[in-house]
Parts: sequence; C-alpha cells; structure tokens
Amino acid sequence: MYVMTVFGNLLIILAVSSDSHLHTPMYFFLSNLSFVDICFTSTIIPKMLWNIQTQRKAITYEGCIIQMYFYLLFGVLDVFLLSVMAYDRFMAICHPLHYMVIMNPWLCGLLVLSSYIMSFLYSLLQSFMVVQLSFCTNKKIPHFFCETSQIVQLACSDTFICDTVMYFAAVLLGGGSLAAILYSYSKIISAIDGISSTQGKYKAFSTCASHLSIVSLFYFSVLGVYLSSAETHSSLSATTASVMYTVVTPMLNPFIYSLRNKDIKKALKILFGKETIIGIIILGLKNCH
Repeated sequence: MYVMTVFGNLLIILAVSSDSHLHTPMYFFLSNLSFVDICFTSTIIPKMLWNIQTQRKAITYEGCIIQMYFYLLFGVLDVFLLSVMAYDRFMAICHPLHYMVIMNPWLCGLLVLSSYIMSFLYSLLQSFMVVQLSFCTNKKIPHFFCETSQIVQLACSDTFICDTVMYFAAVLLGGGSLAAILYSYSKIISAIDGISSTQGKYKAFSTCASHLSIVSLFYFSVLGVYLSSAETHSSLSATTASVMYTVVTPMLNPFIYSLRNKDIKKALKILFGKETIIGIIILGLKNCH
C-alpha cells in the first residue's frame, strides 16, 4: 500500500508537470496535494514497516517528537490544500468568466505558500507545547505512531494548557477549513441547480466529484479518530480510523483523480508513450553497438 501511494502520487505529479494542458490552477493544487500525501505517509509508514520487520516497537523521545512534528505539518497541509481546492472549484463554477483572471499564478502560489507557512507554525506550536511536558520512562503509546493526543495523555505533568491549545487550534483550523469547504459547495450546488441543461449540470458536477470524494474520505476518517477516542476511549477504534486517513486515503487519491479524470488519463498515456519511445531508442542504440 505504501509503494502504491508513493508511485501513484508521483505519477500524478509527473503527469501534471509534463503536460502543458494541465498547467492550470486545479492541477497545480492537485500536484501539491500529491506531494504532501507522499510526505505525510512517509512520516508514519516506513517506521511502522520497520517495527513489523524487526519486531521492535520502540522509538526514542526525539524520534517521537520529530515524527509528530512532520505528521502535524503535512496533515494540516492536507486540510488547507483541500480547502484551497474547494475555493478553486467555487471560482470555476460560480464565476467562470473571471476564473482565469482571479486564479492567476500569483494568487495560486500565494495560497499554497500561505498553507505551508500556517502549517509550519501550527506544527511548531504543537510540538513546542508537548516538549514542555514531563514524561516518565518506558511509556507505551497505544497507537502505531506518535499521535499528539495519545502522547499528551501519557504525560506526568499538568496538561491543561497543552490540551486547551491543542483543541482550540484543532477547532479553529480544522473547523474553519471544513466550514470554508461546506460554504464553497453550498454555493456550487446553487450554481449547478441554476443550469438548465442536464448535460451542463453533469459536466459542472463532474469537475467537483473527485475532490468531494477525497474530502469525504479524509474528514470522515479524521472525525472518526477524535470522536471514537473521546466517546469510547478505545485505542483500537481510534487506530482503525487513523489507518484510513494516514494510509488508505493518500493511496486512493491518485486512483480517484485518474479514473474519473479524462485529462489525467490522457496525460498519463502521453507520459507512458514517451517513456516507451525513449526505451525503444536506447535499446536500438545498444543493439547498434
């Protein structure tokens, strides 16, 4: 699954970068999302695979903090990029005549850069708050990676400030991003409803279907983690939900976008066609020698 995640998302990045027809805001954000998904899974799965192979589940304190920092960084980046992509679809469907003027390269770059900066600051704040806590030796985390809430629960010192900051930031960033996505789609649905032809409605909705699928998978699994841990205190249910958004969702992203998107399919065919031609030329040159 990890190999499929990395390979699939790399194909999306290569397809977008190699085809000039895909140099549009939507695919620019998609290639960034694919890059972030590779980084997100790479902070968690390799260590998990190493633990399975060696039958050792230990991680150093420093290693745990580093893993938590990068997990938060790329996890929050996922949230911000999904929000930016919802805004992009809102502009494309609700304001099609001004779309290319408003969503210019400068604004697209600014939106992505702002997402990186806010994610960096958030993960730095959360990591700093956890570092201030005191931990007893030989603590066991009931999870397959260093998830923030699980680490805070194991602290020997008072965690009130850390908990307050953690939940406030989660509501502010996660809740704000989700509200922005829901608002964008409420406007998109209203705009699609106003289209007279059935074919026009289908075409407009098809441009949002892939993004909507990813948003649903990601947010339902993330909410499943925090709701299950808050209500039942079951580490198994929280871990199962965590697998969905750390392993399954990043793996499904390339499939959802490539299977439902004719432009991506075409770009991949051209990309593989070029590779095949290059391979034939190299083989021919070798045979000549």
